[in-house]
Amino acid sequence: MAKPIWIKNIHQLATLASKEEGPRSKTAMSELGIIDDGSLWIEDGIIQAVGSTKEVEQQYANRLQEAEIFDATGHLVTPGLIDPHTHVAYGGSREREFEMRLEGVPYMEIMNAGGGIHATTRMTRESTEEEIINQTTKRLDSFLQHGVTTVEGKSGYGMNLETELKQLRVMKQLQETHPIDLVPTFMGAHAVPPDYKGKEDEFIDHLIKNMLPVVAQEKLAEFNDVFCEKDVFTPEQSERILEAGKMYGLIPKIHADEIVAYGGAELAAKVGAISAEHLLKASDEGIKAMAQSGTIACLLPATALYLREEAANGRKMIDEGVAVAISTDCNPGSSPTTSMPLVMNLACISMRMTPAEALTAATYNAACAINRQDRLGSLEVGKQADLVLWDVKSYQELQYLFGVNHTKVVWKKGVKVVG
Repeated sequence: MAKPIWIKNIHQLATLASKEEGPRSKTAMSELGIIDDGSLWIEDGIIQAVGSTKEVEQQYANRLQEAEIFDATGHLVTPGLIDPHTHVAYGGSREREFEMRLEGVPYMEIMNAGGGIHATTRMTRESTEEEIINQTTKRLDSFLQHGVTTVEGKSGYGMNLETELKQLRVMKQLQETHPIDLVPTFMGAHAVPPDYKGKEDEFIDHLIKNMLPVVAQEKLAEFNDVFCEKDVFTPEQSERILEAGKMYGLIPKIHADEIVAYGGAELAAKVGAISAEHLLKASDEGIKAMAQSGTIACLLPATALYLREEAANGRKMIDEGVAVAISTDCNPGSSPTTSMPLVMNLACISMRMTPAEALTAATYNAACAINRQDRLGSLEVGKQADLVLWDVKSYQELQYLFGVNHTKVVWKKGVKVVG
């Protein structure tokens, strides 16, 4: 049986504990539950006590000799970061397209010419499960090194039943073998396959009748996502796909309003999506609808940076009452990064979020965006012991020193996996 873990003398312990239930918005996004000279007691992967060093020491005075003791003097400790939107499991690479975009070729033009999503689809179809596992493992290892302990992963680089299932099965296997928790999303509606161009409704029929039932039967996904965008899937088509997924118990997510204002945010609110992603061009009406429905805005500032676009208006969304989460959008074409610390920096720099809001967006609200807030996203008694010790003294310093990985130690379910 593993020893208890006592982490003591934490300069600043950001517990993210709050009286708020559900995703946090407005001023609640700045409530970090800070404890100075903080301490944690962990047993069997679960947090048993949270408080000041003096309080925890007194509570476990007769058991201190049993524990593995970690002195965190001079350091910040936070919940493990959570990435609620990635396309982490795929085959191949697209570095040539990066060069093309720098030469002035627009992203959608590359995609419509057979590049973009279609290029990764070809490479993923050609890759074996073992090859995809090997590639994805390296990315998950890098996530851990950056303080990320839970990752949502989407399929969508198959667009046929065989390859969609291959991606989802890879993620299921890695969930069982890799320290990171990997939360699966089915995204068969990532793009219209070239052989269905002009026959989009026929493809949707195929997806609903032949793909969704198998995904649900094998319990390969928890969420159903669709790319609602001009020249991809219309709001009406997207609604049909998301409502069909709900019939199979899959919770709706939606890629919305990334390239143009297209009614995606409004649709997310209408179908009760747990989150809407991207939202660079979301309308004022859409933002208000999301605030009313409780749909979380999952914002991806690294993607905007990589595509040289203006980032989503995170400041406006928070002020309007939308709960905001942030993510790397790790994918081979528009955001090939695993650095959630960089994404937190960008949330502050390009979306005018405060350091406290950025941390909430990368932990507790991110947990809400993947329906894991009951066990992840904050450091509270009874929750999973996923936490990061950073080589800085405060959450402000974590965001101030940007573009640097300050991860020093990572515990996953009470096991030290980094450091």
